[in-house]
Amino acid sequence: MTNEVITIDKDNYAAMAKVMGMSGENTSEKKQTSTLARLRINHTPIMGEEEVKGKMTKVEVVEGGTYKLEIPDGETYFATSAKIRPYMQRFMYKRFIMGTGDKSNRYVKTIMGDNLNIDLKDNDGGFNCGKPSGWIKDFKALPEKMQDLIRQIKRVRAVFGTIELVNPTDGAGNPVEVGNLPFIWEVENRDAFKTVGAIFTQLAKMKRLPVHHTITANTEERKLPNGNSFYLPVTSLDVTTQLDLTDEEHTRFADFVAWVQNYNEYILNAWSENANKDMNDDDMSTVDEFVDIDSEEVA
Repeated sequence: MTNEVITIDKDNYAAMAKVMGMSGENTSEKKQTSTLARLRINHTPIMGEEEVKGKMTKVEVVEGGTYKLEIPDGETYFATSAKIRPYMQRFMYKRFIMGTGDKSNRYVKTIMGDNLNIDLKDNDGGFNCGKPSGWIKDFKALPEKMQDLIRQIKRVRAVFGTIELVNPTDGAGNPVEVGNLPFIWEVENRDAFKTVGAIFTQLAKMKRLPVHHTITANTEERKLPNGNSFYLPVTSLDVTTQLDLTDEEHTRFADFVAWVQNYNEYILNAWSENANKDMNDDDMSTVDEFVDIDSEEVA
């Protein structure tokens, strides 16, 4: 005997839709996902002008090493410190390609996965932005061209959560009020990748979910050989306080998951388009015939 559902559970649409043969139906409605602010580290000071002894003088209105929160189609805010409530993380590869002639600069990006131990499709129709699969035992044994390509590819840790900037300012250095906002932080610097990852490793060892805790994020300065500076995140995890979960957190988590799904769908569509663009008409005809034959046999 099979364990078929024989009663209607009006409170479990997903299960009933499957039994009623509706689970494969596409609907015209797509879940609306919130637009996310983007967090970055601002490495270069922002200069402005200030009157000093009757003369306009260039002064630093936003110092380097601040966090920069970019609101889509809105303002950009700055702060030296931030309070982050992480909900989840995802991983991807990203590669910047400089434009030439009439071709613009662009990025090759993969889908987001929950780890980097699998091949990830990218929007160029390939995998991993061109990085070979598996562990590279001897990097120097690779062809020079492949070495150069791999150096261009960034591992990215995408952190999703809510953020509260501490004493934020606008781009002119004026104090502003900024609420607690949902955001994404694509961490791609190698050292920053490890620093932020250490937080999630600590939580995993404690068997704690990230959404129950907050992270304080500051930055530290590093000097380059030419005398310029860049900045890395410094993070500390508060494990003494465990935050409660309300309906708001559950809804926000669902929004983050939906955001990733929509992003991945976009990349997969681009992958399908570009993976097939070099196929000739005979190749495409063969594919179409295969799909048609397969569909008819199933029917």
